[in-house]
Amino acid sequence: MAKLLAHLESVNRKNWLIGIDRKQLEQLSREFYLELTHYLNRSNPPLILLAEPEPIRFLAGFIAASTVQFPIFICNPYWQQEEWQQVFALVQPDIIWASDNIKDWGYNKINLNNQITKNRITKNRIMIPTGGSSGKIKFAIHTWETLMASVGGFTEYFNLHIVNSFCVLPFYHVSGLMQFMRSLMTGGKFAFSPFKEFSSGHIYDLDITDFCLSLVPTQLQILLQKSKLRNFLSRFKIIFLGGAPAWDELLEISRYHEIRLAPTYGMTETASQIATLKPDDFLQGKINVGKILPHAKVMVCDNLGNKLGTNTIGNINIQSQSLCLGYYPHNSLFKVDDLGFFDKQGYLHIVGRNSEKIITGGENVYPKEIESLIISTGLVVDICVIGIPDKYWGQAVTAIYTPRENIQNHAQIMAVITEKVSNYKIPKYWVAVDKMPRNEKGKINRQRVEKIAIDAIF
Repeated sequence: MAKLLAHLESVNRKNWLIGIDRKQLEQLSREFYLELTHYLNRSNPPLILLAEPEPIRFLAGFIAASTVQFPIFICNPYWQQEEWQQVFALVQPDIIWASDNIKDWGYNKINLNNQITKNRITKNRIMIPTGGSSGKIKFAIHTWETLMASVGGFTEYFNLHIVNSFCVLPFYHVSGLMQFMRSLMTGGKFAFSPFKEFSSGHIYDLDITDFCLSLVPTQLQILLQKSKLRNFLSRFKIIFLGGAPAWDELLEISRYHEIRLAPTYGMTETASQIATLKPDDFLQGKINVGKILPHAKVMVCDNLGNKLGTNTIGNINIQSQSLCLGYYPHNSLFKVDDLGFFDKQGYLHIVGRNSEKIITGGENVYPKEIESLIISTGLVVDICVIGIPDKYWGQAVTAIYTPRENIQNHAQIMAVITEKVSNYKIPKYWVAVDKMPRNEKGKINRQRVEKIAIDAIF
């Protein structure tokens, strides 16, 4: 890893970057590196907080910190006051690479001398944020080895020696960072276009038939609405879809336009995907998250940890070379909350989260199943199914939804789904909203949804 900067200088002899000035990236990486050399003789490595809003400076900071193996905390430059309050109190960084307002706010608002003793970290630790959209920010502790295991598993699964990536995701998300890593470490081309520019029609004059693209469902939905971008999407070798569950209608539209989607299953803690449905399988009508990548092992178990057979829903158990070491600062272990099953062909199906499972009258209801059913009616734009406390049932199945313009009330929806699903799975409460609260990755803020539902019902 100490040779990373030298590796960058080596690949920079090729014209591998599109949308990023390769000479400027190399120069900035060396400037950040020289700043860090002043700390090389210290007994404890400095803690670096990286929140550069400019993508090229962000990448340069990451490369420099990874070259000297100093602990680095990757942060979202656009966090708000509450998030930054959490981060500065938690990390107490020695070096801050961020905009001036973040630096000033951090030190002016928080008296670091009053905080607990700083947690010292060994070298070769890459902290990637998770959470923060509806709760406390945590940092998954990765190393260079876990990130490289992810790259290796990816290239082996797709039989790619060189990975060409077209990235529209921010680098402070693992899904954006790993796209850069795959291209950098395999000698592939890397094109970068912020999603806002890309979705407005800014397209490089580039043959992208051998490129991979990664999107979240809400981004895919936006792009499919524009014919020029639909045509562009249909030329990609692979379009990975993850970050949040995709709805059936979106998948059907993509299949109709012959978009080579690859729905994935993964998370920050696994340094991106550990299961992926290959595009040919997707186009043939399969709906799941595919088979397991070679660097990972997934089992479906019961509550006692016993392995379950095919087509039986249970707890997802992950072992992976790319798995994080735990969470900063207490090294607390990562526990998977997802429920799923393997079919007889070895494809993994995710049915939801254990913490989101609704138990009503002693029966288990998985929100994803009901959400997919309601979306398939074509009567709603968006939907979230949750359980709210109920004295009689324990929990009451509740649908928070955004109706189509011609839908007057939920009775029209119920009339369609009543005979398609068991009675206990049909929502007892319905709350219409103009817009569902989602974060930039398309994930629903379930805490806000629950508050909306309770305020409307009680």
